[in-house]
Amino acid sequence: MANALFEEYERLVKTADAAFAKIRTDFREKVRCAHGCADCCHAAFGLFFVEAAYIRMRFQELDRKRRRAILNRCAKSEREIARLWKKMTGTSGEAGAGEVDLSTIRIKCPLLSDDHLCELYSARPITCRVYGIPTSSGGKAMVCPKAGFEKGYGYPAFDLGEAQRVLYDLSVRLLALKSARETASLLISVSKALATPLEDLMAGRL
Repeated sequence: MANALFEEYERLVKTADAAFAKIRTDFREKVRCAHGCADCCHAAFGLFFVEAAYIRMRFQELDRKRRRAILNRCAKSEREIARLWKKMTGTSGEAGAGEVDLSTIRIKCPLLSDDHLCELYSARPITCRVYGIPTSSGGKAMVCPKAGFEKGYGYPAFDLGEAQRVLYDLSVRLLALKSARETASLLISVSKALATPLEDLMAGRL
């Protein structure tokens, strides 16, 4: 069953890649993604279970030395996330606690190498794949701050909200639990996904 769900996920990935390629072709001067650019690799976002499990599965294909180095970075990322969570919930005791703008958060992805390249580029999340083009979710438009798209113009946008609905549905089917609909709504950090055994992710155990 998991393989069939992963195939559906891969089809969604192809849809995202096609949308990026189309917009990049039509607005080449606006899309400024370039080899070595790592702006999106410091953005804060979460993965649905199906995407977390898929990336964890592909992570296992890397050699042992690379996996060990990445897991060391995962531990650092998780500490930063924990500190940020305390600040967001007002339990850190820091000035400005509870007043965090998620769009300004910068946490380095553990998959980002010292050369500013993704260690798992072919299996990178959908959010990463469409970061450099306009996206929409819940009626709100978003785009990479480094891109050249101006406000007020009717550019085509990738429907990230719809993609997330598909990811949620696939996650519900993957988990197959009584509480699957509730559990499937949880978002998992890349670092948590990589550090969690695949069988636990597929069973909804974190």
